[in-house]
Amino acid sequence: MSGAAGAAVLLLVDAADFAARKHRRQRRKDPEGTPYINHPIGVAQILTQEAGITDVQVLQAALLHDTVEDTDTTPEELERRFGAQVRGLVEEVTDDKTLPKLERKRRQVESAGRSSRGAKLVKLADKLYNLRDLRRCTPVGWSEQRVQEYFEWAAQVVRGLRGTNPQMEAALQQLFEERGIPL
Repeated sequence: MSGAAGAAVLLLVDAADFAARKHRRQRRKDPEGTPYINHPIGVAQILTQEAGITDVQVLQAALLHDTVEDTDTTPEELERRFGAQVRGLVEEVTDDKTLPKLERKRRQVESAGRSSRGAKLVKLADKLYNLRDLRRCTPVGWSEQRVQEYFEWAAQVVRGLRGTNPQMEAALQQLFEERGIPL
């Protein structure tokens, strides 16, 4: 494999491998305990297959979007390995885990509209993946009320991301309508 396409494939596989190694001991909160790596791969898949995104750095950021937040990965490590743009995108979508949960959620709502286009794409795909997962099954320990509250909060975030990608926004709108939440 040669040329730009070959280089892009190598960059994406490297990001997927890095994310898989970093998330190797993590599981989703669904009843099956799905391997966590399915989530970032699923976010990247939504971006490529549903949203038509081919920007390699956005796709790398999708694969890596939870590494700083949920593993021992540092932003500096991402920059050394994947470059400043990927680091920046990941940092834009990373919550500050030193803050209380409600403050982190409030900040996501506030920052959504100010995010770069690449970060908005990753956020939309991340919300779409998570909401579809919640529709599929309730996480262990979650009540139906908590699921509904997550949908309502996600709608607040998505409102700030409107105008970014019609395909993902339409899919999200359908999910919100199913739950009786206006977008």
